[in-house]
Amino acid sequence: MSVAGLKKQFHKATQKVSEKVGGAEGTKLDDDFKEMERKVDVTSRAVMEIMTKTIEYLQPNPASRAKLSMINTMSKIRGQEKGPGYPQAEALLAEAMLKFGRELGDDCNFGPALGEVGEAMRELSEVKDSLDMEVKQNFIDPLQNLHDKDLREIQHHLKKLEGRRLDFDYKKKRQGKIPDEELRQALEKFDESKEIAESSMFNLLEMDIEQVSQLSALVQAQLEYHKQAVQILQQVTVRLEERIRQASSQPRREYQPKPRMSLEFTTGDSTQPNGGLSHTGTPKPAGRQSSVDGVACVTSIDEAVFHTGNGSRHPTTSGNLRKLLKTGEGQMPRSGLGTSHKRKLQQERGVREEARGTAGRAG
Repeated sequence: MSVAGLKKQFHKATQKVSEKVGGAEGTKLDDDFKEMERKVDVTSRAVMEIMTKTIEYLQPNPASRAKLSMINTMSKIRGQEKGPGYPQAEALLAEAMLKFGRELGDDCNFGPALGEVGEAMRELSEVKDSLDMEVKQNFIDPLQNLHDKDLREIQHHLKKLEGRRLDFDYKKKRQGKIPDEELRQALEKFDESKEIAESSMFNLLEMDIEQVSQLSALVQAQLEYHKQAVQILQQVTVRLEERIRQASSQPRREYQPKPRMSLEFTTGDSTQPNGGLSHTGTPKPAGRQSSVDGVACVTSIDEAVFHTGNGSRHPTTSGNLRKLLKTGEGQMPRSGLGTSHKRKLQQERGVREEARGTAGRAG
């Protein structure tokens, strides 16, 4: 910076301190200028706030917005194409519905209904993507351009005007100590900057119909989105109502319980699979059947008897029980043996008894 520039900066800083601290009054601007300056300031703040809120309205998830912004930034740095778009909530819901609809299958009512609503949600997400692009192109981008060019240019002119005002006021207070030509040049520069800033603000405020057109584009984009959304939802509603009517007209199926499992107790090592559990459709006996030391016994309310291996029945007296246990007649064949096997065992038992009787007579 040149010496003249350093002097000018010193003059402006001195004048600003005297106004802030010492209460010195500077050159006053007219009321119309101040009103335009106020409106431009409000417009600048409104544009920034509305752009931010519009993005939040279209993309409500802050984490997804931050992730998407980072991906797009990295894509620009690497020279790649634009990354994936914002993950719409409708698309995430559609993905979940379609997934579980396929898992449930078509043999029920809920699965196909999930598929239909999931497809509708997927279409809604596509319409929402179109809304995002439409609003960005016709509303957000024009506002961003207004902020980056026109409003920034006006702020530059106002800042330059303030600097020249301070320089003029500093030299005006020292009139007579500085050359008149220098004071006259300071006044001309101040008036020039004031005129440029005033003209820029006037043009911006006079052409604010452009901002109205941008708002109209925002509303029209939303209207088109909601029209398409209503059409999609009406179609899926009709299909769901038809599905409800069809399901209501069909006879209701009755629950048919399956046969219960029966538990069979066997002596010795069990060779039955599933630990002796089996499904049977036959009704359970009135009494309980069990095996005690090889003797099969059936107990009921009317009578309690022992069934021996040879098919005879004995009352449940203590003497008969001792006799059965002693002679071995109460040994039951293992569960699951066939009739021929039972007959063979009975024949072997008869041979043993006959041999025992012959030995007794010989003695």
